[in-house]
Amino acid sequence: MSCLVSSTCSLVPFDSSLTRSARSSKLGSSISWQSSFPRLSIEVGSVITSPIVKKDSFVQAAWTRRSRGEAAKRPNRKSWKQRTDMYMRPFLLNVFFSRKFIHAKVMHRPTSKVISVATTNARDIRTNIPSLVDDEACRLIGKLIAERSMEADVYAVSYEPRKGERIEGKLGIVIDAIKEHGIIFVP
Repeated sequence: MSCLVSSTCSLVPFDSSLTRSARSSKLGSSISWQSSFPRLSIEVGSVITSPIVKKDSFVQAAWTRRSRGEAAKRPNRKSWKQRTDMYMRPFLLNVFFSRKFIHAKVMHRPTSKVISVATTNARDIRTNIPSLVDDEACRLIGKLIAERSMEADVYAVSYEPRKGERIEGKLGIVIDAIKEHGIIFVP
């Protein structure tokens, strides 16, 4: 009688009548998961030695935690304020002025979904006002954005001016019209 060493290193009785050649003739020449492991037969008088571990047999992780030095080398890491600001001020007003039209929209920053839109290029507005870019058009766009935002249950909006942009002129008129119609601006 001989023994077979299992993966948990306990001795399991092994029937010597079923050797590898006998098993393969009984089962046929199929390749199975069990037959891919080598069989080790240990006799009663033999000494059990510890298995030899090869360096190639261990699976190494593809991703490891980076050291502080490596993390400091990554310049694109956003600060805490940049990462949390979109949740503190979720609704953002975006206003664009072209030579022919005025476009304004309110977006939900975490999901990037548009809540309300108003443009002087819309068919119903374009035909009713004399100029699409004057101060009266700016007031109309502000009023429409405020009404459509309130229909969507948005009562507070933030506006981030671009670099070097001042809130004056047409942009100031749009923002003032939005404030007059009940929307609160969050700094």
